[in-house]
Amino acid sequence: MATRLENYAFIGDLRTAAVVSRDGSVDWWSVPRFDSQACFSALVGSGKDGRWSLAPAWNGHATEWRYRDDSLVMETVFEVAAGRVRVTDAMPLGCEQPTILRVVSGLAGRVTMRTECRPRFYYGRLNGWKRGHGRELFAVGGPDAVVLRSSIELRWDDDGATGEFTVAEGETVTFALSWYPSHQEPPRPLDAAGEIERCDAWWRAWAERCVYEGPWREAVVRSAITLKALTYAQTGAIVAAVTSGLPEQIGGDKNWDYRFCWLRDSSFTAIALLNLGYVDEARALLAWFFRMCADDPAKLQIMYQVTGERRLVDEKLAWLSGYEGSQPVRRGNAAATQFQLGVYGQVITAFESAQRHGVDIDRDAWDTVCKLLEFIEESWRKPGAGFWESRAGGREYTDSKVMCWAAFDRALRLAENVPFEAPREHWEQMRARIGRQVLTNGFDVDRNSFTQHYGSQELDATALLFPAFGLLPYDDPRMRVTVNALESELIHGGFLYRYSKDVTEDGSVGTPAEGAFIACNFWLASYYALAGRRSDAERLFEKLLAIRGGVGLLSEEYDTKDRRLLGNLPQALSHVGLIQTAVVLARNHSPLETAAAAEA
Repeated sequence: MATRLENYAFIGDLRTAAVVSRDGSVDWWSVPRFDSQACFSALVGSGKDGRWSLAPAWNGHATEWRYRDDSLVMETVFEVAAGRVRVTDAMPLGCEQPTILRVVSGLAGRVTMRTECRPRFYYGRLNGWKRGHGRELFAVGGPDAVVLRSSIELRWDDDGATGEFTVAEGETVTFALSWYPSHQEPPRPLDAAGEIERCDAWWRAWAERCVYEGPWREAVVRSAITLKALTYAQTGAIVAAVTSGLPEQIGGDKNWDYRFCWLRDSSFTAIALLNLGYVDEARALLAWFFRMCADDPAKLQIMYQVTGERRLVDEKLAWLSGYEGSQPVRRGNAAATQFQLGVYGQVITAFESAQRHGVDIDRDAWDTVCKLLEFIEESWRKPGAGFWESRAGGREYTDSKVMCWAAFDRALRLAENVPFEAPREHWEQMRARIGRQVLTNGFDVDRNSFTQHYGSQELDATALLFPAFGLLPYDDPRMRVTVNALESELIHGGFLYRYSKDVTEDGSVGTPAEGAFIACNFWLASYYALAGRRSDAERLFEKLLAIRGGVGLLSEEYDTKDRRLLGNLPQALSHVGLIQTAVVLARNHSPLETAAAAEA
């Protein structure tokens, strides 16, 4: 059985990533890309679905478990009565093929270790065939193949490779597991120890570029590294999470695949990285946006595969038992075909933020912005799926209309700083028109709050973003009463839930109440800070930092009853929220606005 999510870390090489438990088991690895088939799927199944364990053979426990400072290199120290060992895990960057490196180092005494590497291709469905001997072993299943190289002799059978070995103080044992296409020759052997040190140096150099200075720098840098590690470097796309099928509630059926690039989440991610000084990453992501927007805006999807493929058919992997029995485990995501008005505004917002941070907007990018605005003008009255991707049918979601307003607002800002013509008066009229409608139809006078969609009285935490995008001030009376309602009705167990669960339809069946959505709580902390409630902001922010996993990672949601992380891991939007709240507390203005705009 998989462990609690707080006890998982991840390592990655800017192509894919592996999820590693505190007890030394690699329980998830989709390869060669984030969105590829997995060859280790124990995270959402069992050991027979593929895993790679490396730990003391008897009664060992991890006394230390951490990332190296400002790095994505993992270190776990195991202690037994006879001694101590350290296991170092990493995925080197720039190698021929994706590779997991594991090095066992003796620290004291003599420790007997055991390793079991059992690859299962296509999410545990295919065992494949094995060959090799001694220190170089191969497994092949359809298009996929892996080679396991070690500095010790291993045994190989139909299940995989196993071995026991003893490590004394000062000794090391190395392992390297590389994926490669089964029709090609395997990649060359690597110097495991040397590659780990190069990997460590690369991440440290990258982290040094972070411009954030404040009391929460360690948490901010860890979140920045996490976002970088969710980046598919070849295209600039950023995935929402590494995993697929982890439940929003134990035993529930909302077990989605998050290994894709959402335009919405990526827009927020780009802005967070810009605020930390990572302009190159934002520039690469905007180039990816531009390629996705190159066709008719009506054909724009809300998410894509990391190289831009559009087909994300939702498939249930019925042979997997699910994380703690939560079925079905899914691959693909049917929400890709939804119509979400907010996506268009979020893309334009990312372009404007990038331009404000020094990224040039050329003629082609400007033409793309104008084309998106034309589509918004034609379509902004239409119902859609909304921020939370409701599968219950289209509605006029308030947050979607606000993003239409933001699209024209950001385009007007862009027009002030680019040498291209713009119908400024017309855009100003559209901005005013949409704004009036939102403030009239999105605010229910009887409910005395902004509501989730027009004609409803349901609350939604996305209202916390309205002042962040500049629709109205943080101290506006309508925001104050809305936040009062959110605090009164949507805070349970000390954390904010994203909407009125008992009345919101999301199209899923038989699903228990989900956890508190972590990003929404960061939005609330940011609102507190900018509405003059600094002590409330810091108190909530510290509470959120405390629920991070053992190595500083956040998933999508938090179970306030059982006090555990839920949902796919690590979740980009949660780490974006952490960064943006820290920036708010340090600079006292919204990361979505310029300082001058926030003061106006």
